[in-house]
Amino acid sequence: MTATEMLKAAEAAVVARVSLRDVNRVIDERILPETLVSIDNGRYVQAAACALISFYFESAKHLTSEERLFAIRYVEPSLRSWTRAATKVLLKADWIVRDEYLTIDLRPFFERSIKRLERLDVAREMVSVSDDVMGGSPVIKGTRILVHDVAAAMAAGVPVDEILEDYPSLTAEKLELVALYADANPLRGRPKPLMARLPKGTGVISEHRVPRRRA
Repeated sequence: MTATEMLKAAEAAVVARVSLRDVNRVIDERILPETLVSIDNGRYVQAAACALISFYFESAKHLTSEERLFAIRYVEPSLRSWTRAATKVLLKADWIVRDEYLTIDLRPFFERSIKRLERLDVAREMVSVSDDVMGGSPVIKGTRILVHDVAAAMAAGVPVDEILEDYPSLTAEKLELVALYADANPLRGRPKPLMARLPKGTGVISEHRVPRRRA
């Protein structure tokens, strides 16, 4: 990994459990210090800073904007060079911010965002992208099951047991990871129309990978 892990805006939204619009807001309004974001080639947020995004929005009912910004800038120097290898150190550090009568404990936000980041790692490992399989669209590794098709079925409200009936190799755990991956990697442009599930009475017989023939 690079010295400092950066997440795409959509990935940061998933880890921070906020909307993509909220992530864009913390970048545009400079709620996050410039040292924790990058806009040179797309929009990226330093992975550990997702905890600060969560904190900013979740504490809005209890703290003023000035108090929240103070807390973010107070801990920012400790996050500038954060790496995944330093996760244990990060979680053991003192994340209590004190300013006169104000005391804020940021530890819960770091703990939750790190767990969410690790969950995203698992989702990434489950997905494969290859030009030789389904035209390069993300599929569940070892199959030709399109990730975004399954995620679309879930978003459309198709019951989990029905999706699992259509795709016998999947589990409820994998469906959760599929949804997580799809949220972190949304399709570009207008989504193509697709059926939320297979036609009634049909099912997947084989899900093994079939190499595409080359001319």
